[in-house]
Amino acid sequence: MNKNFLLLFFIIISFIFHQCSIYQTITNISRLQFKVGDINSFKVNDLDISNKSSLNDFNPTDVLKLSSIFTQGKLPVSFVLNVDAKNPNDGTGGYARTDATLKSFKWKLFIDDNETISGDIVSPVTVPGTGEVTKIPLRVNIDLLQFFKDQGFERVINLALTLGGKNSSTSKITLYATPTVSTPIGNITYPGELKIVDTQFTN
Repeated sequence: MNKNFLLLFFIIISFIFHQCSIYQTITNISRLQFKVGDINSFKVNDLDISNKSSLNDFNPTDVLKLSSIFTQGKLPVSFVLNVDAKNPNDGTGGYARTDATLKSFKWKLFIDDNETISGDIVSPVTVPGTGEVTKIPLRVNIDLLQFFKDQGFERVINLALTLGGKNSSTSKITLYATPTVSTPIGNITYPGELKIVDTQFTN
């Protein structure tokens, strides 16, 4: 009888600790924060535009090349969009210090409120429990004319310059992402998409 009681007691205690572990893990994950960061290595048809702020900054040869591919109905651009991630689980405020490893970060990219392409990270990214920003690089390759074909040459070039030019801004960028985080109890995927912008952190 005593042995059965002790066995039942240990089973109950183990269940309680397991449930607490699950709750703590989910709580820690829910505190992760994300924000659209900066853009690097922006190229239009393999032309680096990071030192340009207007169409006047292009030399005549580059303008001719860009207008030529534009008339062919395409304007390929490539860049790295950095997502800033913060993990506030640094061991203070009653939360255990916990590093978070993103196994997946499925995203959809909106530019100027237009849905464009989607993707995922190419390898896991660890966000240490320090409260400091970790950058998640998203490599983007897109044909702008596929989504902005109704706009003229100068307007599309100006959009590219806004995103990756000398005065680069991510104000026209919105991401919808679904993170999957590795935990001691297995991979946990967020139940819904996060809307990520450049003005504030989202969790």
